Amino acid sequence: MRSLLLSLLLFPALAMAQNEAPLSLDQAEKLWQAHSREISLARTAVGGAAADLKTAGQIPNPDVSLNTLSISPWSGYGSGGWKDKKMDTQLRLDQTIERGGKRELRVKGAEARLEAARFDLDDTARQQRGALRYAYYNLRLAQEKLLLAKETAELYGKSSDAGRLRLKAGDIAPIDLSRLQIDKSRADSEARQAQAELEQAQLELAYLIGRDPETLYAADPWPALEEQALTQTPLDQRPDLEAARKRVAAAETDRDLARALKKRNVTLGVQYEHNLQNAPTNSYGIGFSVPLFAWHEYEGEIARAEADYDNARQQFERQQAQATGQVAQARSTLLSAQARYKRLEGGLLADAERVAKAAEFAYSKGAMGLMDLLDARRTLRQIQMEAASARADYAKALSDWQIQAEFRKNK
Repeated sequence: MRSLLLSLLLFPALAMAQNEAPLSLDQAEKLWQAHSREISLARTAVGGAAADLKTAGQIPNPDVSLNTLSISPWSGYGSGGWKDKKMDTQLRLDQTIERGGKRELRVKGAEARLEAARFDLDDTARQQRGALRYAYYNLRLAQEKLLLAKETAELYGKSSDAGRLRLKAGDIAPIDLSRLQIDKSRADSEARQAQAELEQAQLELAYLIGRDPETLYAADPWPALEEQALTQTPLDQRPDLEAARKRVAAAETDRDLARALKKRNVTLGVQYEHNLQNAPTNSYGIGFSVPLFAWHEYEGEIARAEADYDNARQQFERQQAQATGQVAQARSTLLSAQARYKRLEGGLLADAERVAKAAEFAYSKGAMGLMDLLDARRTLRQIQMEAASARADYAKALSDWQIQAEFRKNK
């Protein structure tokens, strides 16, 4: 606990020295919501699906055609204006009438895909929220590791300085000073590695929240250890499963739409004809046309739609199985992290601190050798690092479990 309290006291000073602004997890989440590229892309997909729905409900546009016939350069065009020329002019308007409920099926499928895109947006937000918390806790852990590494390097530096004085006084052998200097060099190297890990953690968080990485400093303490009820929201409310279910519905509708292609569309037309070949004559006409299934009856399109429907069903079943495994894994990881956290905070860390303190005192009185002192220091530092990792692992496991229950739907 002494080391933890020291870290908490030193964090603000370190942040001010590096011109870093303390950032809480709530503040990070607000910045993430405003700057998340993944959520922005998911919203764009929703907009595209909404446009597809509008397109699906549109009636086919009519076709208009103007044809001029009976043009003969040998017999002449006749005198007078254009309307007096000896030609046959036809103006025609055609409208396709869809049969088999094709338009309704297109709309139904587009609606299902739009709902799937909205659930994808929810699931993206859920997963990215988890990624944000991971990045925040990674930064918090990197900060704590750096402080421990600097504290250790400073301790070995003081010990090395004191060792040189004791060597001059004849209190220690040259080999002991060499051992102190070796451990100091190792501690300095670990401090540089911890600094590099901190910078990497800052970059990861900066990407998610759109801030300058060099100014990022995680100020929130670790989540308090507490017994979790581990109650789980039913899996059928998970947005990724809802999205998969909607895609099954869309694929089923697409299959029905492919089958509906066998229902022939009818094209109705009306025509106005102005004929000046002999006597000026105006006439009107109507007509219709239907496609002939001479070479195929859309067997390929139907088979493809059937395959897509089977694939969508299998994808949904696969995601269901994966979701069940994810929940079980999140539960197991959280329980394991709780047990590890309790073991370290329940006495192991305090015992290591007491042993190291006693070793320092004994060495200062000449009652303990240098190797035993260095071993006690290494053990303490290892336990401190493990305790920091245990806090981070518990925070991440708790976040994972909470994310499993966050099935809020964005409107």
